[in-house]
Amino acid sequence: MNRTHTMGAVALAALLLATGAFYLGRKTAQPADTSMAAPATADGRKVLYWHDPMVPGQRFDKPGKSPFMDMQLAPVYADSATGASGSGEEQGVKISPSVQQNLGIRYASVRRAETSASFDAVGSVQFYERLSVAVQTRVAGYVEHLSVRAPMERVRKGQALATVFAPEWLGPQNELLALKRSGVSSDLIAAARERMRAMSIPADLVRRSEETGTAQARYVLAAPADGVVVELGVREGVAVTPGMTLFRIAGLEKVWAVVEIPEAQAVHLARGQKVRASLQADASQSFDGTLDEILPEVNAATRTLKARFEVDNRSGKLVPGMLLRLQVAGAGATRLVVSAEAVIRTGKRAVVIVRKADGAFEPRDVSLGADLGDDIAVVSGLAEGDQVVASGQFLIDSEARLRSVLGNMAAPAASPTTGTSAPAATVHKAEGKVESVAPDGITISHGPVATLKWPAMTMGFAKATPEAFPDIKPGDTVRFEFREGGPTGYELVSVQRVNNPQQGAKP
Repeated sequence: MNRTHTMGAVALAALLLATGAFYLGRKTAQPADTSMAAPATADGRKVLYWHDPMVPGQRFDKPGKSPFMDMQLAPVYADSATGASGSGEEQGVKISPSVQQNLGIRYASVRRAETSASFDAVGSVQFYERLSVAVQTRVAGYVEHLSVRAPMERVRKGQALATVFAPEWLGPQNELLALKRSGVSSDLIAAARERMRAMSIPADLVRRSEETGTAQARYVLAAPADGVVVELGVREGVAVTPGMTLFRIAGLEKVWAVVEIPEAQAVHLARGQKVRASLQADASQSFDGTLDEILPEVNAATRTLKARFEVDNRSGKLVPGMLLRLQVAGAGATRLVVSAEAVIRTGKRAVVIVRKADGAFEPRDVSLGADLGDDIAVVSGLAEGDQVVASGQFLIDSEARLRSVLGNMAAPAASPTTGTSAPAATVHKAEGKVESVAPDGITISHGPVATLKWPAMTMGFAKATPEAFPDIKPGDTVRFEFREGGPTGYELVSVQRVNNPQQGAKP
């Protein structure tokens, strides 16, 4: 039914407090056996079951007093707008097209789509540790000159890092030079050279000593590879000892992109998997990479695993600390998908509202698969081509609740002894102003209805035929009669203009 926001908010708040449960898809605790339902009433309407409108999930196979409220159970008829099929679950509600338009209901189709396990992730750039090298000295001495004086300086392979003076190298070299001058056998000279090799005296330093005839104790340490000096362990004039690390150089030809990946996605990854990385700050700059390793450790707080992706950086544009957006490609598959906004998650269940062929709505439990962004995979519960409500689910729920309770206010009490109900054709009278006119009904802002104990409100009333009341226009002040029935719950019997009763239309 079409109502003003004020009426809907007040009524809905009262109903939510009264029912205290989600109406759509609510399981019944004791479903009625429809085979035991009462026969057709005197007016020919078949009763499916009885229920308490304040607790709509509970069904009873015979009339009587509600165990929940101080009121009689209300019958639910086979031709009712909220009728059920006896399956043990609420089957939904029928709503007229004009009310659906006012509620802003949108639909989506369940379809099959080509999907993949690919996903996007953001990772930070780190040094590729396999390209890291250490520069050490194997002799005691001191740094006579330092060429690289600050960490994070870029160096090229062969570039001078420092000049080391090693006094211990003078003795062996002088001994070799003396043996050569004395003309001893070649075996003694070879033994002297082996001794200097054991003391880690560089070969080019020995050669220079032999060429000049003077012992050499100064040696230039050169960078063994291109990269960045990430560790500087000495200063100029500092004494060094064997095994001391003077420099640590990290290569930049490759870098690691370290990403935290949820457990559900990590299980689909494999080493060597290709990725495409782009700068978070500039998506136009992209790089190729592969999955290097998934670290065998789970973050207990976030339930994620760390994955290291090896990214090509021969251009040298990537430096540690930068953010990369990685597109991880996965295997493709055809899956049944539905719009993610159509799914209502209750914590224990996932529910969608399905539009049936007859236009009625019914809730349906579904089992969900992977989240695909705007869509979500469906494992069971839906079939290809099903129409589901993508927007307005809770408004349909509110409409169903409000109609159920208003219908109970108007319905005469059932007799618990005879199991029959009084005729539901009571005619009610009211006055009001016509708000809108549609082929299937008229919306009227009316005053209180004493016979139903209704306050003033705006609501829609159904017309028996689209041609009924042709002279009634929006803005008319009318006196009208209505009764229970029709697709919206109440149907107009007569409508007359108050200012000109002779023009009143007949149904």
